[in-house]
Amino acid sequence: MSGETGFRIFTQITRPDPEVVELFRELPVCNIDDCMNKLAAMHSEIKPLNKVKLLGTAVTVRAPIGDNLMFHAAISFAQAGDVIVVAGGGCTERALCGENMMQIARQKGIRGFVVDGTVRDSAALDTFDDFNIFARGIMPNASYKGLGPGEMNVPIAVGNQVVFPGDIIVGDEDGVIAVRPEQARAIAVEAKKLKEKEEANLQLILKGESDRSWVQKALEERGCRFYNCSWDELM
Repeated sequence: MSGETGFRIFTQITRPDPEVVELFRELPVCNIDDCMNKLAAMHSEIKPLNKVKLLGTAVTVRAPIGDNLMFHAAISFAQAGDVIVVAGGGCTERALCGENMMQIARQKGIRGFVVDGTVRDSAALDTFDDFNIFARGIMPNASYKGLGPGEMNVPIAVGNQVVFPGDIIVGDEDGVIAVRPEQARAIAVEAKKLKEKEEANLQLILKGESDRSWVQKALEERGCRFYNCSWDELM
């Protein structure tokens, strides 16, 4: 097996129950991340390219820089409800996919792509209401096919986060995150509670009834000193 590392495809993954995936349908990525110790969101450079909510099961790809052959393989193997997540080395000089790949994926019911790299034919994304891409940007230079090896359905690193095959991928206007299936129910429950709490707090803010006394208390507890004068009077 060691000689195959770097050029291999695992055709089977363990997908979570669709009902578990759907628990995240109405949950903001911000709330999910807050319930994962505020450490789980992918790098801010990996941005949504339209406003469609991204939700599905991860099919992972490790692609050589500037080469998308393994990305094409993932589209062939992926199923409806999947999201293809591509570790492309963060390269912004070659687009790893274009509209043809997007449309083939959409026809199969694939929900979208997360690409640690760039894409092209971005205007097509404005017409989609069922598909989104998160990527580092747009680049018209196309990729090559078959210059190097690659892997599919292995653990990968994308946007400073580890993604495993079968992870639940959630993306919205604030960013994208991967949730381990065995932790998903508990995280979804906590994120739902947090969402409801924040919605209630927002209503108090809009009514002018927000309690800000905690700020003063937190400063005092941490030893912050207050001076009843301007800074230059102490000079």
